[in-house]
Amino acid sequence: MTLKPTAHKPVTQDLVPSPRLTLWVRLRRFWPRVPIYGALIVLGTIFAIPLVWLVSSSLKLESKVFTYPPEFIPNPVVFSNYSEAVTRFPFWQATKNTMVIVLACLVGNLFTVSFTAYVFARIRFPGREPMFVFMVLATLMVPYHVYLIPQYILFRNLGWLNSNLPLTVPALMAQSPYFIFMFRQFFRSVPREYDEAARIDGCGWFGIYWRIMLPQSLPALGVVAIFTFIGTWNDFLAPLIYLNEQRKQTLTIAIRTYEMLASEVHLGQSSWTFILAVSVILTIPPIVLYFVAQRYFVQGIVVSGV
Repeated sequence: MTLKPTAHKPVTQDLVPSPRLTLWVRLRRFWPRVPIYGALIVLGTIFAIPLVWLVSSSLKLESKVFTYPPEFIPNPVVFSNYSEAVTRFPFWQATKNTMVIVLACLVGNLFTVSFTAYVFARIRFPGREPMFVFMVLATLMVPYHVYLIPQYILFRNLGWLNSNLPLTVPALMAQSPYFIFMFRQFFRSVPREYDEAARIDGCGWFGIYWRIMLPQSLPALGVVAIFTFIGTWNDFLAPLIYLNEQRKQTLTIAIRTYEMLASEVHLGQSSWTFILAVSVILTIPPIVLYFVAQRYFVQGIVVSGV
């Protein structure tokens, strides 16, 4: 008795879904997201209106800046507002003052905050947890305005007023409890086997921090760098309190000073367009920094939160 081989049915195109079915599946998956996308588009448009008005008004004539209803498309487009604003406004001096403070705060926060968090996360010593709770977490609940006056009195007694020291020295002393907490959570997620292997190879505590922990914390460093840059670049209250001379003012204070002079003594016919043009230039660095370091920003928030 001979067995006839079973004829296998060749693979046909029946197993491949038709394009119409694939389109229907995609529509079924996309349909519940339509309200979410619609709400995001509406909210994004509402939040973008002030920025669009700022950019468009910086390219208008002075007589058309405050027209109602507002014109979002300038006619004619006046690009010379930017070149004249940079020359009439003390732009370069204010930018230099701002960048000095920003760089000092960046270096201070990235080093001192990360090292403080490393101590709380990896080094065991008596009273570590109570010290972290009362010295770091408790300060998160205290608003900046509560200790503003005592801090001002302290800096006045030290003779630091009208200088960059009140704006830079606190950053060199790990003043941000939020950054310390974020770095600590990040360092606690790193296995301790790295520390043990480094100790066997002869590394000390600082060597472990500098050679092992810090290179692995690039996402957290990116988050701290973004927040520090944006916060220092846009800071208005602290420079307003501690900087008195015009040649030492940052961009935010210089714009306000120029605006007050333009309103009181009427400096020229195009003063408001100059102020708006400088304001647009002021918003460019934070936006560029965010888009460049967006990957580290998102990754740092996710990793440190988990």
